[in-house]
Amino acid sequence: MQKHTTRAARLAAGLAVLGLAVASCGSDDTDTAAGGSTDAAGGGTVTLGFLPSWTDGLSTAYVWQHVLEDQGYDVEFQEINDAAPLYAGLAGGDFDVYPSGWPEVTHAKYMEEYGDDIEDLGAWYDGAVLTMAVPDYVEGVDSIADLKGQADRFGGRIVGIEPGAGLTGVVQDDAIPTYGLGDEYTLQTSSTAAMLAELQSSIDSEEDVVVTLWRPFWASSEFPVRDLEDPEGAMGDPEGLHELARAGFSDDMPEVAAMMSNFSLTDEQYGELENMVVNEYGEGQYEEAVDAWFEQNPDVLDQIEG
Repeated sequence: MQKHTTRAARLAAGLAVLGLAVASCGSDDTDTAAGGSTDAAGGGTVTLGFLPSWTDGLSTAYVWQHVLEDQGYDVEFQEINDAAPLYAGLAGGDFDVYPSGWPEVTHAKYMEEYGDDIEDLGAWYDGAVLTMAVPDYVEGVDSIADLKGQADRFGGRIVGIEPGAGLTGVVQDDAIPTYGLGDEYTLQTSSTAAMLAELQSSIDSEEDVVVTLWRPFWASSEFPVRDLEDPEGAMGDPEGLHELARAGFSDDMPEVAAMMSNFSLTDEQYGELENMVVNEYGEGQYEEAVDAWFEQNPDVLDQIEG
């Protein structure tokens, strides 16, 4: 049965999900070998690699578990704690598919390094964006440019996520220099869960804070925040979210590759998916969340199966 919760409880659950997911990740090891075997008979093992603290990857991994197991495949998960080992592991064949890559802008540097050994199966979502954001009650700051000269209000910090995240690199290497913030602000990195916990704490006490975020992401809707305008375009253009596979995956498992290439979601469909996985069901009930989501979105399964 679907859970109905208050906004505060949903936020607490979402933060708990991220904290538990990060704690459960391996270090940088990707020891599980990809199990992709020829799927001419409609079987085999597909190993999905993702960062559980990045909930687009978490949600789509469970979507594919649902779809593939129904089609007679075995599905294994490889949880990884940062983008660099994820792309290195995918290129090295340690797992088969990263179901929610950001190869166009956010992870472009990893594609430059590893792209020759990665297959792009296509975009399942268009219009993903990187942002910097402040709580709605913060006055006089509507643009990233407005941060200049106001560092004291924010403790001289921009609160970020994992050090190896593409978003971290964009903020540190592009946004901060473009807007001349380097002498006033330090980008504080740790983890997605830690950033959201600090955002929640700041909102609870109505303190000024600036954080790095992205869309689509459940927290961008659940927290009372607004994205800062980016008149110089330093945060990059909108991009697609892609299924990325190890080299040779389409030859080994053509039916799975075809299904993944057929997959696409609208803003509304994705918003419902992530909200159900992270907030309404949460840790320990991801499979139930995806089952319920497919009941509400049967046309997605029809699309995947062609």
